[in-house]
Parts: sequence; structure tokens; C-alpha cells
Amino acid sequence: MAFEADAVVDRRLLKRRLWWWRAIALVAVVVLGLVVIDTWFGIDHGDSVAQIDVEGVIVDEPKREALLAAIARDASVKALIVRIDSPGGTIVGGEALYRALRAVSERKPVVAAMATLATSGGYMAALAADRIVAREGTVTGSIGVILQTTEVSELLKSIGVTTEAIKSGPLKADPSPFAPMTPEAREAMRTMVADMYEFFLDLVVERRKLAREDARALADGRVFTGRRAVQAGLVDALGGIDEARAWLEAERQVSKKLPLRKLKAQDPVDELFGSVAALARKVTLSERLTLDELVSLWHPELR
Repeated sequence: MAFEADAVVDRRLLKRRLWWWRAIALVAVVVLGLVVIDTWFGIDHGDSVAQIDVEGVIVDEPKREALLAAIARDASVKALIVRIDSPGGTIVGGEALYRALRAVSERKPVVAAMATLATSGGYMAALAADRIVAREGTVTGSIGVILQTTEVSELLKSIGVTTEAIKSGPLKADPSPFAPMTPEAREAMRTMVADMYEFFLDLVVERRKLAREDARALADGRVFTGRRAVQAGLVDALGGIDEARAWLEAERQVSKKLPLRKLKAQDPVDELFGSVAALARKVTLSERLTLDELVSLWHPELR
């Protein structure tokens, strides 16, 4: 009997120890989570200048919008620098990023610092800033919209493959890779592209204070060096992060002594798997070919 009593006591002590260890583990997980959130999504409690990097193909990213909304709300963030190194992306992605940056600009100054590439949707994002700086050799511009499709019906016929589609209307699922584009479908697609082009042009006219005729002459799809973009009025000045900080101090009284804090819209796990996925896409297929929608993107080697 004494043995059974000792066993019961031992079990109770063991359960008690396990309970404490579980509690400690739970607290550790919570603390770790708070550290991760603060590091990757949070804003420093002291005054600072925030920096976000926009890199690669631009698509609609709710996490980035949430991060920008947090930057806009945080009074300790005195300004935002957006470093852009992107060929552009989807129209929706560029528009969403533009509007999120404009929301920040309503509360604090925003400067866009162009790196190697800031074309198409990348330039659309830069238009949201109060100031745009670019390197002399930055490639920018390519203002416009494109919709591309591939038609392979003759190829399929040559290997004995036929396709058939039952559609609710003549323009449903057009353009299709399995049938030649009809004149009606071509006109519908042209109208859609023209509409989004006028939207992009409106932003250039409004934000760069250009006459519409002058803006349209620049928005024919051509690219510019940073030097030429300044001359054309598409960019304000040459430079990088240092020049952006100097302008913030001189024009918006945001001291260069404030720490610059780089913020990311991804948590570490997402970034890890996102990097693997991006590498796989680069190895197998251009990201441009995976964008099944209207795009504003510059990618010369595939032309």
C-alpha cells in the first residue's frame, strides 16, 4: 500500500512539474511571437524614419498594405522612404501600392528612391511620393499597359489535337490560346487596355504637374535613364537614400539624425518559403509569364 501511495505522490509531482514546464513554454512562445511581430511588423517606439523596399514584380500584397497603414498611423514615424527596384507588375498591384503610399503621404512625407529599375508599375508606385530621386543610371519610365496572349490552335492541329468551348457569350474567355482572336474580342481587349492606360496617364498628369499632351508624349512606353527622367520632369532629382534624407531635413524638417528603420511586410517563415518559390519561378519560367491579367511591366529580354 505504501508503494501505491508513493506512486500517486510521484505522479502528482510529475504532473505539477509538467504543468510548470508547459506554462514556461507557452510564455516563451508568446514572447517570441511578440519579438517577431515587433521586428518584422512593428514600429520602433522612438522617433525614426521608416524604409520599405519594393522589389521584383509588383502584385497585390495585403500584408504590405497593412504595414503601410501601420506606418501611417504611427506618430513616431516621421517620414517614409520607399526604395524601388522593380520592373512593374499587375495594374491592380501597382494601383493598390500607389493608394497605400498616398494614404501615408496624407500624414507624413514620403520619398521614392529609385534603384536599378523603376519602370511601369514601379514608376506608378513612385508617383505616390512627395519627392522622387533616381540614380543617373536608373532605368525608369515605360509608362503604359499591356495585355499579351498566345494563340496555338494551328500548332495543336498539326499534332492532331482539337479543342472545343461552349460559351455563354461570344466574348467569354477571350482571348483564348486555343482559337484565333476575333475582331470583336480584339476591340474589347484594346478598349480595356486603353482605359487602364488613361488611368495611368491621369496619375502622371496629376502627380507630376504636366500638361496632358506633354505627359502623353512621354507615356508612349519608352524608358528613360535617371538623368533623362529628371530633364523630362518625371523625376525630381538625382540621388539615393542620402539625398532623400537631405531633402526631408531641408524641406520637411525631418532630422537626418533620426534612425532609419527598414521594415518588411513578411514574417520570417513567409519570406523563407517566398524566396524558395521565387527562385523556382526564375529557374522554370519568367515571372512575367505567370501574370494572367493586365500588366504594367518592362521586361526587354522577352520581347
